[in-house]
Amino acid sequence: MNTLRVGLVGLGMAVQPHAQALLELRDQVEVLACYSPTESRRQAFAERYGLPVVADLDAVMANPAIDAVLILTPPASHLDLVRSATAHGKHILLEKPLDLTTARAEEIVALADRAQVKLAIVLQNRFRPASLALAEIIAEGRLGSLISASARLDNWRPQSYYDEPGRGTLARDGGGVLMTQAIHTLDLLLSYTGLPDELAGYAATSPVHHMETEDIAACVMHFANGAMGTISATTCAYPGLPERIELIGSRGTAILTGAELKAHFHDGTTVSAGDPNAGSGAGAQIMGFGHTLHKALITDFATAIRENRSPKITGHAALRAHDLIDAILTSSTERRPIQPRQR
Repeated sequence: MNTLRVGLVGLGMAVQPHAQALLELRDQVEVLACYSPTESRRQAFAERYGLPVVADLDAVMANPAIDAVLILTPPASHLDLVRSATAHGKHILLEKPLDLTTARAEEIVALADRAQVKLAIVLQNRFRPASLALAEIIAEGRLGSLISASARLDNWRPQSYYDEPGRGTLARDGGGVLMTQAIHTLDLLLSYTGLPDELAGYAATSPVHHMETEDIAACVMHFANGAMGTISATTCAYPGLPERIELIGSRGTAILTGAELKAHFHDGTTVSAGDPNAGSGAGAQIMGFGHTLHKALITDFATAIRENRSPKITGHAALRAHDLIDAILTSSTERRPIQPRQR
């Protein structure tokens, strides 16, 4: 398979960086059909991107010419769409989070496994040059053993963001700041550290927003090797600041600030990588980033299918962020330390 033939399901806000990336990947990915149930969205999408649109979901799912589908819809719709895609043998690139609950997310992963199709998750920050550079540093053992691991997400969302029907609700989004915004940072942190063996968490809705779910959350973590750390996440931090991951090891310290890495080692060497000016979506302009990372994500997905290997971000890997979020929220509700599920 030299050219991957794909269909898009969902032409809302999430589609923009995917569509722009696909236009630049025409040499290896061909878009055959793009579906939305809304006529105005189909028309606006076709006019902007010049890609073929369809009014019938089966024109994507049941089309034998389509090898893979990009599911770019809200999380409440994911399980049913994955059921359809796997029933038709389609490989799947799925927007985060996997679904509303961990149980539904696990069913999605199981469906893909049974159908023997590739399932990749849109957690594109793993493809940042700074993120990849830190992964390489860890793989080489340059940080030594983990001493501390912390993550902080300070986003800003005005009340108008949550006034959109379904935003920040359990029924449509499956949660608040942890599931919708922080999941990118949590996934990236876990890709370096794995899950903690115990945590104590808190989550709440601040006076800044009127919404069903949490807009602020925090936890203290303990890891199996004795390392400790913290997580802090909010959408109340005006005007929005770059997210931060800090890893302290026995041989050095590495700090990811947005898309920029600074690492300092005990032997006097340093590493810098990434782009400090890259957009992040931390502020009110939530799509305030380019499509470069989505292009890398789609390229990895297409290559995984072509080479019959796992994509970089599998459904199984993405489940760990769901487990961490579950543990933080359960700890907050029950007011006790929680041991996250280990996969």
